[in-house]
Amino acid sequence: MAKTWSADNPKAALMARKRAVIVDAALKAFLEAGYAEASVNRIAAAAGVSIKTLYRHYESKDDLFSAVMQAACGKPPGDSDEQHEPPPTWYALPPAEALPQAGAEYLRHVLSPDQLALYRVVARDAHRFPELGRRYQEVTTGTRDAIFAGYLDLWADREGWRMRDKKGAAQVFAGLLKAGIFDEALLGLSQPSNDEIVDQAQAAAQNMLLLLRAERF
Repeated sequence: MAKTWSADNPKAALMARKRAVIVDAALKAFLEAGYAEASVNRIAAAAGVSIKTLYRHYESKDDLFSAVMQAACGKPPGDSDEQHEPPPTWYALPPAEALPQAGAEYLRHVLSPDQLALYRVVARDAHRFPELGRRYQEVTTGTRDAIFAGYLDLWADREGWRMRDKKGAAQVFAGLLKAGIFDEALLGLSQPSNDEIVDQAQAAAQNMLLLLRAERF
């Protein structure tokens, strides 16, 4: 059963509020100091909780960073149940409509200030903490790829696509979306407008459809 944080369960609601406060303090600490230098003791102090309380909710700094990434993806802190999450609205649309929508949605997410900042944190410290990179891949890129691969699986028979590697196809689509736009935003050289994001998503979707019809996967 999916978790609920209603007034009918005050204890769960209190725990959810504490988690949210801890995650918010952790986000600020990670963005300001990086993963390596962020102090769990200082995060607890900033959240107004004891270190014992923090560790009651999160077993390690890795777990806490995962919660930060999940929150940045719009998931409530502590909610790891993905089975009951509804599919994106574009799942029901044919590829010519769905891919541009999915692409624009993805770009708005990865180009948001918090996501770019978290990516910089991971890029800075992952070589020292391999688990950091693995967690980032699972929570962000892995989730994104799984959602798009699910769409490809849903529409493959209807569209006559013959694919051996749906996950690889999802990764290619992400690469097409980010090409020429993500690095500039990451380096602070430009911040694409919504019109530019829509145009980029449309071009990436057209190229992706060509690859799917050519059975490149």
